[in-house]
Amino acid sequence: MAVVAGNLRKMSARLERPVVYQLPVGAAMVELNPHIGRELAIRHTGRINCIACGREIKKTFQQGYCFPCVRSLAACDSCQVKPELCHYAAGTCREPEWGLAHCMQDHYVYLANTSGLKVGITRFSQVPTRWIDQGARQALPMYSVKSRLQSGLVEVVLKEQVSDRTDWRRMLQGDPEPVDLPAAALRLHEQCAGEIKILQEQLGGSAITLLTDRQPVDIIYPVERYPEKVRTYNLDKKPNISDLLLGIKGQYLIFAGGVLNVRKYAGYFVEVGPAD
Repeated sequence: MAVVAGNLRKMSARLERPVVYQLPVGAAMVELNPHIGRELAIRHTGRINCIACGREIKKTFQQGYCFPCVRSLAACDSCQVKPELCHYAAGTCREPEWGLAHCMQDHYVYLANTSGLKVGITRFSQVPTRWIDQGARQALPMYSVKSRLQSGLVEVVLKEQVSDRTDWRRMLQGDPEPVDLPAAALRLHEQCAGEIKILQEQLGGSAITLLTDRQPVDIIYPVERYPEKVRTYNLDKKPNISDLLLGIKGQYLIFAGGVLNVRKYAGYFVEVGPAD
């Protein structure tokens, strides 16, 4: 492997058994799976560039952006965390064309088994990428809806019964116990049937569709060994990593000495290559 240099972006992944990962470093796409079980070096040069506008910055916000972009881009707005408060639906979207392309599209509300059972939302086009990025071992679409706003409203109802969060440390310590997702989805729908019916009446009868014919997706990650205790690498404090790569799960590189959240360091200019 030759040394490659450039700005980091989140890993791309392809659903195979196991998942196939590539690390974007500038214009290069580093195939990561062949390096599992080998020493890999990542060196942060000290330079950081905003992943949106490219300007050089001292620190990033929201996983790769500069502060002006965080203030101006719809992708960085608060409704990306709370979709039930969608600004496009309210007529206050910072970038209406972006909102139309990303938010006013068909979405799934899904169940996943990450560090345990959780509920989440994603555009149709982001399946299975969204599940892989979260480190889900299993995933199942539960409802289809017509927009991000509608998916957020359904998620608000469901997360009264099931968490919408992943314990990332637990997720990185091994695979969770298997869950019968179709049975869990049916139970959850029955628990929330009254609230879902109210939403359907408010949004229109065809806005929310319960999916009963889908099969769970099983996801296998390329991991030789999980850590007993999760420690993290921080490129701001330790710019040079040279360690044995044990595996990859979600957006984490799992090394013998710690894990690196690649998405957290989007925009960091690094050199990646074999260890000396």
